[in-house]
Amino acid sequence: MSRLAKAVRVGHIDLSFHNAAAREVEAIIVKHGHLIERSAAPHEEMYRRLGAGEIDLLVAAWLPASHGAYITPMLDAVEKVTVLYEPYCIWGVPEHVPVSAVASIEDLTSPLALDRMDRLIHGVNVGAGISRFSQAIVEQYGLGAHGYRFAPGSEDDCFGRFERAVADGAWIIVPLWHPQWLHHRYRIRALEDPKGLLGGVDNATLIVRKDAKTRLGGPALAELSALYLGNAQVSALDDALHTYRTPSKKSSGDRP
Repeated sequence: MSRLAKAVRVGHIDLSFHNAAAREVEAIIVKHGHLIERSAAPHEEMYRRLGAGEIDLLVAAWLPASHGAYITPMLDAVEKVTVLYEPYCIWGVPEHVPVSAVASIEDLTSPLALDRMDRLIHGVNVGAGISRFSQAIVEQYGLGAHGYRFAPGSEDDCFGRFERAVADGAWIIVPLWHPQWLHHRYRIRALEDPKGLLGGVDNATLIVRKDAKTRLGGPALAELSALYLGNAQVSALDDALHTYRTPSKKSSGDRP
């Protein structure tokens, strides 16, 4: 079997923006004559596959804060190829929530916020960095005593709930990150985080297993090492995929 006959196994975390970035990586690999075997899984499972040699590339590890604990046990077996974008997590609110009322996470316990804000903070899967950060925020800011709670869930749980809140003018907290397709359609205001629990800015890093480098070949790796997308482009790519998947659900809140 020739080097090009065996598919390159590309894995990504099972969230839509990771899928969008993975497609850009895969396009380069295909251009160099390779077939692609793609797979998606939650955080813990995808890192297990990377460590077990069940995938060749991961698009992408958020380092150092969000995914650092996942990749540390396998550092001897993998290499960093390039930084694709610079993600960071937020607790955000729709732009109709006035900054004069809620500017900071600390303001969520003010009388006005307690009167208007939905106390359920619905996120994505439990293994995501934003899910860990959100649970810590509820605990360390003392929000639980005021009825706030964080619940992990699906993308539809998190994003659909935000879109409904925009349509209804409701006050809601969305545990989110840049890049993501909602940012391409809405203005989402990040709350200040005085305790610094949201992890800061990470590097979304394309990871390759060392034992796959020869099969990929120098030209493909060289082109991949020069790839940079940026947050805005990943959000736009994610939005394009979302629109393609659900063309009948375009929101009245979409930007022109």
